[in-house]
Amino acid sequence: MKKCPYCDFNSHEGSIHNGYIKALLKDLDDDLKFIQNRKIHSIFIGGGTPSLMSIEDAYELFDGLNERLSISKNIEITLEANPGTFEVEKFAEFRKAGINRLSVGVQSFKDNQLKFLGRIHSGGDALRAISEAKKVGFDNLNIDLMYGLKDQTIDMCLEDVMQAIALKPSHISFYQLTLEPNTLFAKYPPKLPIDEKIWNMGEQAAILLNHNGFRQYEVSAYSERPSEHNINYWKFGDYIGIGAGAHGKITDVESQQIFRTLKPKSPKDYLSKMQAGVDISTKKEVDNVTFEFMLNSLRLKGGFSSSLFESRTGLLIKSLSSELKRAENLGLLESKNNWIKPTSKGFNFLNELQEIFL
Repeated sequence: MKKCPYCDFNSHEGSIHNGYIKALLKDLDDDLKFIQNRKIHSIFIGGGTPSLMSIEDAYELFDGLNERLSISKNIEITLEANPGTFEVEKFAEFRKAGINRLSVGVQSFKDNQLKFLGRIHSGGDALRAISEAKKVGFDNLNIDLMYGLKDQTIDMCLEDVMQAIALKPSHISFYQLTLEPNTLFAKYPPKLPIDEKIWNMGEQAAILLNHNGFRQYEVSAYSERPSEHNINYWKFGDYIGIGAGAHGKITDVESQQIFRTLKPKSPKDYLSKMQAGVDISTKKEVDNVTFEFMLNSLRLKGGFSSSLFESRTGLLIKSLSSELKRAENLGLLESKNNWIKPTSKGFNFLNELQEIFL
């Protein structure tokens, strides 16, 4: 496994360490107190290439999760996967182990763009991976696509989108390549299309996706079947995070304190500390609850209810009266019958809208 030059996620070159699944379950044991008798409605197995884990590891993990958690009958369990042959061969077994949703990191169906992105699969590999996933029963399937790539034209971008649509996934994540700090692309920036051309790619692709039944429900997500896990993030819901570099967000039921947790980023460091019985969780209280809520929920095209804001933050919606009025006066937000959502202008200038609540 190697790290892609654009990736700022907590992924590392190398293989999955022996004993890692046992460490994950020990990590979960330490975090069970945060669940506070709540059911688990979604599980997302991500970060790097988790589909490289063995089938035996998958069964050990899910046996441990089922022993420890109260799991919803209709739980969504997503596994991130790459289209490489080694992983595709295991799709059927992952399905049997309990995973019911795949998120496949295609990024592009064009070989020259995949080479530019440092991907090790080809466009043909991507087509075969999606076909195999559907064949073994993954009817809930996401395809990741990127745009704004080196030498990419609008037509090339739309060809990628049409190819994804033709494969009939249930969900498409379509997002712009950004040059994140601490990545190879940040150190050696590639020449990308001009901003106007990238804007047009995003705009025309959104029209194409919506026209073909992929409703845009979030900035970079299109589906008539939104991801339960993603929706929980954007609605400022709680979640626990186990594993190297995992984040969690918890609301204490009694005190109503909202805090985030973070685990050590290095898998080697994480594993050694877990095996030594060291407390690894870093807790940090959320300082600006209003801004964090808006940072997430304003990404939802359909907006949110004032009651959701109050239940998730512990604050009254009237505490935001001046900010809401300012956003409305700028034409970035509309509020009606206790429902708040970005206007088309607000959705296009989301950073400016979110900053009002900072």
